[in-house]
Parts: sequence; structure tokens; C-alpha cells
Amino acid sequence: MFLRNKFDGDKEYGIPIIPKTELSEDDINDLRLFPFNAIKADNGKHSARIIHFFLYDYNFEKIWIDPDKYVDLLSKYKGVLTPDFSMYLEMPYALQIYNTFRNRWCGAYLADKGIKVIPTVSWSDEKSFGFCFKGIEKGSIVAVSIYMFHEHNNHAEQKELFMKGYNKMLETVEPSKIICYSEPFDEMTGEIIYIDYDLSSWQHYGDDVGKSFVINKTIMNTSDKKIDTLITKKVYITKGGGSAYGGDWIPKKESDKRFLGDPNSQRNNRVDTKKGGYKTKDSYGKDGKATKERHYTDHGRPDKHSDPHDHEINWDNGRPELGPPINYPDGNIPEFKDFLRKGEKAMKNYYNPEDNKFETLGEFKLYLSSGANVGFEYEGTEYGIEGHNEKYDIWIYNSGDIANDLTLKEVLDFEIGKEKIRDIILQAEITERIL
Repeated sequence: MFLRNKFDGDKEYGIPIIPKTELSEDDINDLRLFPFNAIKADNGKHSARIIHFFLYDYNFEKIWIDPDKYVDLLSKYKGVLTPDFSMYLEMPYALQIYNTFRNRWCGAYLADKGIKVIPTVSWSDEKSFGFCFKGIEKGSIVAVSIYMFHEHNNHAEQKELFMKGYNKMLETVEPSKIICYSEPFDEMTGEIIYIDYDLSSWQHYGDDVGKSFVINKTIMNTSDKKIDTLITKKVYITKGGGSAYGGDWIPKKESDKRFLGDPNSQRNNRVDTKKGGYKTKDSYGKDGKATKERHYTDHGRPDKHSDPHDHEINWDNGRPELGPPINYPDGNIPEFKDFLRKGEKAMKNYYNPEDNKFETLGEFKLYLSSGANVGFEYEGTEYGIEGHNEKYDIWIYNSGDIANDLTLKEVLDFEIGKEKIRDIILQAEITERIL
């Protein structure tokens, strides 16, 4: 175990070779993954899934240290992707080679124990192309993760480098199939098996929706009209390739820009909505990220918000998330000092008509899980949804609440008339989407 030289490897680095495995059509149909850090509690309950390691490394260092401990447990599942030890751009190449070795060695070891193994492939920059594809037989099925290249536009600047590595992998390995964790880029070619992140999450451990089939060499799912790639806060945390620093959060809309400002300052902003909008005041920390925001409105819900009210802003998940409202019903409103410099104007936010629709179910869930208000019109009636601390209320405008303290899944499954919210939200006209 100290030498780790049990398996045949390439002559240059001694990186072990993982024997090629195959997936049947039944294996591909409705293919889903399951995280390694949950297998002990699961104990084979979801044996039809393939185990993945798209997690931060501390979650699976133990399989490198003591692999024998997990052989019996992993044998209960359909197969295993090899451990995705990090290949960050900032890493010394010696560590990148070491992590490539560990990836392949664990795969070869588990395959030697009779487990069906699929190599996970990662790379950093072009210099890594000399070793990162070693240990994989030509024509093998491989797996890649591009989740972090999608999430909130993080790593967007690294897409070109990812595609260089991806195309080099196609040339070098000539994979028969590519399991892609998160929505494939349009530029990606090959027989791609798209793994819907959400359908592989804890929320869908017990159901059988999302039957998959190959269309134009890309796996799509039939459970939603559009691909859903969202992760909520409860899902097992994951990583992808690229930089260890994760990139900076990039505002997607004009109104999101209010969350970034000058370090140690405050600024007056405005959020425009279909109903007219409202003023805010934001306070920024030493990194220029908003830490607190005051809303000069009750959002049409005086039973839920005072005018004004405040929100603490949390960045732990890499994006601004508003905490529950801090209300002042007695009218004793603390000072929120204005440090606008002379001549500085409040940032304008412009209403974008395209924001009247949610593109994906994932986008809708992202708004809710981030502490947003969402309003929508359905069959002539206006509804609203608001949530904090992972509990959500649903109401009818000018009428009152119709449901309280729901989970996110319960919101999606809540029926209005005879339709579930998950089935109508992409077609409904969105009247408010307030962060």
C-alpha cells in the first residue's frame, strides 16, 4: 500500500491503467448518480445508481487511505466513478500528477475487486494534458463535471480552457461515451450522457421521474420541458474543475448589481419591478460585497414586512442570499447611515421584460432558496411566494395566505386548481422576482 505499484501503468509516470468497462442500454436509461459521502447511511438502498466523487476532497480522502474499508459497500451499487481529486489551476504540477495517480489507482483497485469502474477525467491547463489522460484505455466510457462552470457564471472565463481539454480528451482517449455532470456546453461533441444535477440530488432519491433517452448524442430528461440544473442549499456540496478560488460572483441582471459596491461604504439603490419597484439602501464590507440591505417598502404585505425593513446578506454559498426580514412594527427604526459621496448618484436598475418568465425550474428554485419574493399570475389570479430559513409561504394578492411553512419541494408540489406549481411556473407570467 505504501508503494502503490500493484498495477500496470504508463512508462513515464507509472499511473495505473483502469480496465475498460461497458454500460448497457438499461444502465444508461434513467442514469443517476449518488454521492460517496452518503453511502454509509444509504447502505445500498439506491443500488441502481452510480457512485460519484464530485465533492470537496476532504469528503473522500479516506478511500485513498483505506480503500478496503469501502469495497463491500461500493459493491452494492451499479458502478463507481473514480475519485475526483482536485486539479486546480493554481496547484503545482507535482500535486496534479499525484492526484491523477490517486484517481487512477483507486479505480484500478476497485476494478480489481470486481466493481464496475468509470474513470473521471479532470485537467487544469494545457501543460496538464501530458499526464491527465493517462491510465484510461482508448474507447473507455469517461465522466466529467462542469457544474462549477455553470453555477452563477463562476469560471465562465475558463470555458475556453475547459473546451481545449475536452477536445484533447476526445482526441487522446476516444471515449465511447461521456457522462457529463451538469448541462453540456453546446460546443461539446461525442456521445454525451447528460446527468441532471437536480435529479441526482436527495430530493429525488425515492422517485422514478426523469426517464432518459439519447437525442443527438445528448441525454435529456422528460420530467421537465427544459433542463433543470439547480442545486439547493441542502444538496451535497460539489466542485468542478478550474480555479480553486471559484471565481467571483457575477450579477446576471441589472438589479443584482446592487449587491456589489465600494468597500466599507453604503449606497442608495432601486429595484424596478412590474409593479413599480422600490428603493433600497445597501451597506458594503471591506470586500465590496453587500452585508445588509434596507427595503423601503412592505412589498404589499404589511403583515409580513414593515416599511422599511432590513435583511442581513449571507455569502457563504458564493452568492448573495437575503436572510429573514428584520421588521420594526413599533416604528422605532434604527439609523441606516448614508455615506454617499458628493456628486454620486444612486445606481439605477432597469426592468427587463425578459424577466417575466423563468427559463428553468432551477432558476425558479434558485430565487426561492435565496430568500426572494416571487409573484406570478395564473388564470387571472395573482399569487405570491416568499421564503426564509428554508420555509415558504404562498398567498393570493389582496386576499391572504393559502399555505404556510412549506418546504421547497412542498411548494413545487402545491396544487393551484388541478395543476402543481412546478408544472405552471414556467408558463405563468411573473409579476415579481425580488431579491
